[in-house]
Amino acid sequence: MSLYAQRGVSAQKEEVHAAIKNLDAGLYANAFCKMYPDYLGGDADWVNISHADGAGTKSILAYLYWKETGDISVWKGIAQDAIAMNLDDLLCVGVCDNLLFSSTIDRNKAIIPGEVLAQVIDGTQEFFNQLKGFGVNIHYLGGETADVGDVVRTIAVNGTMTARWPKNKLVTNDKINKGDVIVGFASSGQATYETEYNSGLGSNGLTSARHDVLSKYYAEKYPETFEPKLNSEVVYIGKNRVTDLLTVNSIPLTEGSGSSTESDPRSTVNGQRLTVGKLLLSPTRTYAPLLKALLGSHFEVINGIIHCSGGGQTKCMKYLPKPLKIVKNNLFEVPPIFKLIQENSGADCREMYQVFNMGHRLEIFTNETSANEMIAISKEFNIDAQIVGRVLPSEKKELILSGTFGEIVY
Repeated sequence: MSLYAQRGVSAQKEEVHAAIKNLDAGLYANAFCKMYPDYLGGDADWVNISHADGAGTKSILAYLYWKETGDISVWKGIAQDAIAMNLDDLLCVGVCDNLLFSSTIDRNKAIIPGEVLAQVIDGTQEFFNQLKGFGVNIHYLGGETADVGDVVRTIAVNGTMTARWPKNKLVTNDKINKGDVIVGFASSGQATYETEYNSGLGSNGLTSARHDVLSKYYAEKYPETFEPKLNSEVVYIGKNRVTDLLTVNSIPLTEGSGSSTESDPRSTVNGQRLTVGKLLLSPTRTYAPLLKALLGSHFEVINGIIHCSGGGQTKCMKYLPKPLKIVKNNLFEVPPIFKLIQENSGADCREMYQVFNMGHRLEIFTNETSANEMIAISKEFNIDAQIVGRVLPSEKKELILSGTFGEIVY
């Protein structure tokens, strides 16, 4: 059994899918988000969409970082995580404007003070204000904030995003077909609209990332941050503290000491100090400004869009409209944060590519000419992009990943 499973989580969420198998799949079974008739407006040419997601266990990392450093601003990143995980899923069906957002925050009041709530709520509005500058308008409707210490150990930050959208502007993935190329858009780096280097981790696989990278120091000092019934052999098994520095080549400069090497130039990107904690907590990159541009200029040639979130590089298989083979043989170089996680956990590449995005968290299926045009537009936002693979005919749904690690078949 994988470490991920031993910690009570699943990259593929098999039990969740089994529980919802009898629910209505919506109007477009292959679309990234469920869509329903326009119950709100009564127009047969429009759909209603409502999507729920959140920051997951990343909030526990924010808690550890805040307690260790006193930097309360890190909670604003958790607000962005909860939004981006909703927004970027909706972007995958073409929705890029005039959205409604309602937050759901559950906290243990004995541990999480009001100052933290203020950072999350203020951070939500600040992020919306930033996106408005790119023509992505999200209306904050407030939401539910509950003190439920008997339910949550620290805090859970989630939200629901709702939209009404015309059918002729939807991306349903039904057009994905043999001959398509797949453009991958990097999850790491620093986009023009980001204020600091982004490790690319996003908000998936954070249970593994936290326990695999961080040391037993956190199990002893912060027992409220993990399920006490877990076997101690899978709890905080790494060698790092959140204040340790890391080089861009993924070579730890300190190992569990919590000491500082601020003068070492290898620990910075563009003058920014890279600590393990900040890399793990990089706010989930939203592709909203980029996709707003691409949907405006290339909508007709976008055959499918996939957000490589839960399920990592295998996510695309779930949304294929028919038996096809996807071959990804030009993947991005793995960013340092994923190398660090793998070095600490000893996980094989098969598991890593199922749990994490490993370098790109957005994919667009299109033709080769349009792919190159999209890549050029992406680079205007300082987001690296490249053709990562192709779609081939097949008698079954199949995914092949190949690279320096060899070949993995799913």
